[in-house]
Amino acid sequence: MDYRFVKTTCPYCGCGCQMLLEVLDGNLIGTMPHKTAPMNQGKLCIKGWNAHEFVRSPNRLTTPLVRKNGSLQEASWDEALDVTVSRLREIKEKHGGESVAFLSSARCTNEENYLLQKFCRAGFGTNNVDACARL
Repeated sequence: MDYRFVKTTCPYCGCGCQMLLEVLDGNLIGTMPHKTAPMNQGKLCIKGWNAHEFVRSPNRLTTPLVRKNGSLQEASWDEALDVTVSRLREIKEKHGGESVAFLSSARCTNEENYLLQKFCRAGFGTNNVDACARL
């Protein structure tokens, strides 16, 4: 039996709370606050306590989906990205950059969220950017 803790930063907001992921035989089984972390002082919010649950969820998507003939069907990453790029380009050309909005995830790093907003503002000319990572 291999039981260990892996120190990491909570992915849910920009606070930077430190936590310990409980790993048993290579499987993520729990989350605990890092007791000596200066930011969160050994505490976690409800999101932090449950941060491990989405990793092994049976509802988690493992392959891209593309709408074909009115229903979602599995696709390759190349196909999904091609569909996304062509559709976004079409919308921007027809309606302008402000007609598009982007929503990022709290499970992205701050750096990834920064890159998305930069891409949206510089590439699409839109300020319609938000994330669910706000406190």
